[in-house]
Amino acid sequence: MPIEDTIGAIAEQIEKGRVRHIGLSEVGAETIRRAHAVHPIVDLQIEYSLLERGVEREILQTTRELGISITAYSVLGRGLISATPPTIGSDDWRGHTPRFQGDNLTRNIALVQKLNEIAVNKGVTVAQLAIAWVAARGEDVVPLVGTTKRARLSEAIGAVDVTFTERELQEIEAVVPVGAAAGTRYAAEQMAMLDSER
Repeated sequence: MPIEDTIGAIAEQIEKGRVRHIGLSEVGAETIRRAHAVHPIVDLQIEYSLLERGVEREILQTTRELGISITAYSVLGRGLISATPPTIGSDDWRGHTPRFQGDNLTRNIALVQKLNEIAVNKGVTVAQLAIAWVAARGEDVVPLVGTTKRARLSEAIGAVDVTFTERELQEIEAVVPVGAAAGTRYAAEQMAMLDSER
């Protein structure tokens, strides 16, 4: 179904008072523009982290041009950005994604260890550094953090107070430049279905 039809149907519900705003998830710049031409889009939910920066290629420029905010999910790289390397069991769905397999996982853990060194020198956790980095991308970018542990919630909230100097941002960028993460965030079949990856 064309995005114009979907947005048009939701816009009708806005006119009836049943819906307040329209947001999109994991769509590319062209789809954002097509949708926004039918009715204003207020937010785009998309993966954005130190390890996943595809949004910076074209999408972020488009959302900023149109006044659309970004809700960034997986800001901790699905648990990869942690002081403790993740253990991927046989029942862990992440083990089926290239980023968490074999040499890719080893390379990505090495990146995170370098980030952890920066975090320790700054007096924060690597998770706080990663959350704060996403928040520092602009007032239009809101990091979405989820947890089931109270300690992790306190840690995430602590990221609100983390700020960076220009030198620190350059140091982070040097450790994890665009494209540094090994492997894609989903398997090839899933990547092919993501409008944001086209």
